[in-house]
Amino acid sequence: MLTDIRNIAIIAHVDHGKTTLVDGMLKQTHTFRDNEAEMTQTTIMDSNVQERERGITILAKNTAVYYNNVKINIIDTPGHADFGGEVERVLGMADAALLVVDAAEGPLPQTKFVLKKALGLGLKIILVINKIDKRDARPEEVLHETEELFLKLATHDDHLSFPVIYCVGREGKAGMTPTTMASDLSPLFDLILKEVPNSVTNNDDNLKLQIANLDYDPHLGKIGIGRIRSGQIKVGQTVSLLDPAKKYGTYKIEKLYTSIGVKREEVSEAPCGDIVSIAGIEDLQIGLTVGNTQAVPTDALPMISIEEPTLKVTIGANTSPLAGRDGKFVTSRQVGERLLREKQINLGLRINPADGGAFTVVGRGELHLAVLMENMRREGYEIQVSKPEVIIKDNQEPFEEVTIDVPDEYLGAATTEMGRRKATLMDMEADCRGSTRLIFEISQKNMMGARNILLTNTKGTILFNTMSLGYRPMGQSLEQLRNGVLISNDPGKAMAYSLENAQERGVLFITPGVDVYEGMIVGLNSRDQDMDISVTKGQAKTNVRSANKEMKISLTSPIIMSIEQALDFIEDDELIEITPHNVRLRKKFLNKAERVRANRGKN
Repeated sequence: MLTDIRNIAIIAHVDHGKTTLVDGMLKQTHTFRDNEAEMTQTTIMDSNVQERERGITILAKNTAVYYNNVKINIIDTPGHADFGGEVERVLGMADAALLVVDAAEGPLPQTKFVLKKALGLGLKIILVINKIDKRDARPEEVLHETEELFLKLATHDDHLSFPVIYCVGREGKAGMTPTTMASDLSPLFDLILKEVPNSVTNNDDNLKLQIANLDYDPHLGKIGIGRIRSGQIKVGQTVSLLDPAKKYGTYKIEKLYTSIGVKREEVSEAPCGDIVSIAGIEDLQIGLTVGNTQAVPTDALPMISIEEPTLKVTIGANTSPLAGRDGKFVTSRQVGERLLREKQINLGLRINPADGGAFTVVGRGELHLAVLMENMRREGYEIQVSKPEVIIKDNQEPFEEVTIDVPDEYLGAATTEMGRRKATLMDMEADCRGSTRLIFEISQKNMMGARNILLTNTKGTILFNTMSLGYRPMGQSLEQLRNGVLISNDPGKAMAYSLENAQERGVLFITPGVDVYEGMIVGLNSRDQDMDISVTKGQAKTNVRSANKEMKISLTSPIIMSIEQALDFIEDDELIEITPHNVRLRKKFLNKAERVRANRGKN
């Protein structure tokens, strides 16, 4: 049985090289054979399809490597604030954290978030200043900026003493100074063995293992993942499942696994300190403690604490005239069962029944919710989704710190838009690269829809990051900032002739040949009110001249929205229709007369 195990987490802001660094650690410890596919892959740990497409880590995962006969469990964590729930629950499995910071960008909002969480759990921090090969790298300044961040967040003198190492993650190199780089990552591994304590202790105590993550296998059923805090665990062992208030019963460990590389390795036993996966207990839930048969609720470890989500939407089965054309799962019952399965493994979400067979889904942000919806559409579900709303508590609402890095030529556009949204400018700092960093505080409600507008107004050149500031007294609400929409007033296929006329009134969202229905949103009006139009009529071809004219129709490329962009865009009286092959926008009331009556009822 193993006698030396080190447990570390990798934490960072988005795109600071965390996952690439893990790639190097996996490859250089010969975790894979030379002929295995992983040796030629990048972002090995980002195995989820959306992670690869979006270039971010969404799901926390654990892997393991061996270095000098020591097992190093590595916990890869998300870098986006919307997936903070993933970060919070898995950091508890580690004794230390590698804080990865980009040598050019320095610490950014999510750096602050993950560092605060790690320090709060008492983890030993090793600062990794990465990407020092970048042309605009400034490692000395970034070290100073990170030290300032530690000063702001530290709650104990020990927090201010941390080792520093420098890396070029994509080349798999590390060194103790920016100018003395080894040809591999051995300095990083040596530093881990030096600074991170051996977690194999308390082998002879009673078993305590807390479930920090859940997985599902079609053959094994529910799988619980967690760190053994004390005692040992063996296949065939009878254990109890409990929380601080309740004992659920006794169960048998059917299968036991540890990690090696990106695979699970079946074992017969595991020592204190190791991170394991167990199968055979259907009642597993995140936060519960696995103990010996004599354990009582007072023996349970404290439940994992997660910050409350702040944004809610209503998700139900698709009810549009085109419902059922794309999906395999189209009923309210099927949508509900899928959402309840998500509730078991996604601690950052709250899911509750709503009117009409729909569900209220509460998450950490638009990206958090959009990832769930994207997963569902890829699995074959058809759903409709309401406009996101922030959660108001006791006349308080959630606020965010928003950091915007903007080229100086678009500085005015960025400050004007944030000013319209009643944001408070907290800091403004120019750099030598022709851009300025702006830091605002703003209510999450007023920030809705801003990301797309800012990207459009700056031609996609800004870097945009947010961090939750918690709840504050209600601020000033905004009137509608978006223009009205163009609404199809009849069903059929969109025709180029009608679309050419429609684009004179605004910006289109569809192309010729697309199926439309009455009440479907087909574009953004150039004015502030909604407009009903026909997009299904073609030009009558009475002679050769008119036929030739039809061929010369000129259409501007439409805006095709992602789910996340659609969530930003819609208003209270609108819905998003999401199917495996389409994202459509529509009015809640498809018939114009019904919409008029509904508006009169509000007034």
